[in-house]
Amino acid sequence: MIILIYIALTIVLGALLLTFTFRLERSIRQFQINKRYPVINNAPSVSVCVPARNETHAMTQCLERVLASDYPKMEVVVFDDESSDDTSILINSFAHAGVRFIPGNPLPTGWLGRNYALETLAREASGTYIIFLGVDTHIKPDTISQLVSYMMTENLEMTSVIPSRNDTWRSNVLFGYLRYFWQLLLSRPSAPAAASSLWMIRRRTLLSTIGGFVSHKAEVEPEARLASLIGIKAYRCLVDNQQLGISYEKKWQSQRETSRRLLYPMVGGAWVAALGSLIVLMLLNVPSVVLISGLFVEWSRLHSLSLLYLLLFAALYGRYTYVIWGRNWWLGPLVWPVVIFQELCVFVESVYGYARGTVTWKGRPVKSPKMAQQASLHSNANDQTTI
Repeated sequence: MIILIYIALTIVLGALLLTFTFRLERSIRQFQINKRYPVINNAPSVSVCVPARNETHAMTQCLERVLASDYPKMEVVVFDDESSDDTSILINSFAHAGVRFIPGNPLPTGWLGRNYALETLAREASGTYIIFLGVDTHIKPDTISQLVSYMMTENLEMTSVIPSRNDTWRSNVLFGYLRYFWQLLLSRPSAPAAASSLWMIRRRTLLSTIGGFVSHKAEVEPEARLASLIGIKAYRCLVDNQQLGISYEKKWQSQRETSRRLLYPMVGGAWVAALGSLIVLMLLNVPSVVLISGLFVEWSRLHSLSLLYLLLFAALYGRYTYVIWGRNWWLGPLVWPVVIFQELCVFVESVYGYARGTVTWKGRPVKSPKMAQQASLHSNANDQTTI
């Protein structure tokens, strides 16, 4: 019996390790740029659009960084989604610098709050390109120039950037959730990785070709759906590097809320896929559990095998943190057992929350992927009937 356990554990964990390693390395190679793109002489106009709801903790710093940009043809538009704090006051304090404030209205039926904010911003924007920027996302003065040059040189319609972390000694980084780790591992041509922290799209493509967010009003990750519609020939996901200078800071509790909202939809929002993902996460925690049991029972070959796999998966995570964290990346492998156990817990929360209808975003309920799709179809049908 013990021999069968050795064999099963070796085969299954080995297959997962090889698959994860291959997918991670492939994504890292595909998503990195290693050269500076020339500045475009006839620079097109860019609208930097920021959706905000109760963001007093980061609003000022976000706008200061955007306004420090060296891009010559830029407008900044901020949508305040009925904040209950002083977010609107902070936004209006930048009016003298040209920041355009759009007050929110009661959320229309069938819309997710963030998606309605993106739709409103897109309709208000006037630039050739739109950059949708999360309030917690930081950029450097030449970030926008580099992104515009990259998109025009590569003849792209849309791009998004997985941000880096520069504050690696904080607990919310060390014990952060694995949202972007899964983005890299799960990316494929039919469902490419897409980051919501910062993404850029040609305005004409978004509004005229795709029709805006109307058909995606209830989807948890509308940018991911748009990326799949545009296709890999005209869309690229990038991983931040020193050249782009895109990073983010997010509190641990906020990361947990985001992961709870995204993990179940990320695996397709189907029970079969959720069950398979749950099994994988449980298997990834097996080496740690077996090693803990070694404190109470005699050490065996199973413990040695578990230690080997724990070190190998920690090294794999170290490869990820080397790319995303940059500084102090070596801390990542040390906390891998805690991080992967935490991910198992929040995945269970995500599935359970959608089943019970308790998942929220900024205090508003979020429907399960299946219910959201049905609601969008029903709402779109009503819109067409009204027209």
